Amino acid sequence: MNTLWMFLKAFVVGGLICDIGQLLIMRTKLTNARILVLFVVSGVVLTAVGVYKPLADFAGAGATVPLTGFGYSLAMGAIEAVNRYGLIGAFVGGITRTAAGITAAVVFGLINALVFKPHAKP
Repeated sequence: MNTLWMFLKAFVVGGLICDIGQLLIMRTKLTNARILVLFVVSGVVLTAVGVYKPLADFAGAGATVPLTGFGYSLAMGAIEAVNRYGLIGAFVGGITRTAAGITAAVVFGLINALVFKPHAKP
């Protein structure tokens, strides 16, 4: 029962985050790129004010997998590095913590470009 509850919490919270994104796509004239940036910045801001960590603790992957979770990881990495290394940690902590995700995105993007013929939309 505990595992089922964990999956349900992740599904509901992740679904609500995705619903917000879909509403932004349908109801605003924001481009997809701006919505993605908005989600990452929202994750950073919500982490800075102390709201996102309890949400991530509650929902697990439902809060850390969406793009707001990437912003959360950036902010937490910067906070931890500032506590450990001082001011220079603000510049290196976020990238250090998210390096695996960034690397995966670049590598999979490269594989996709090699396998499929990329072309610009008209």
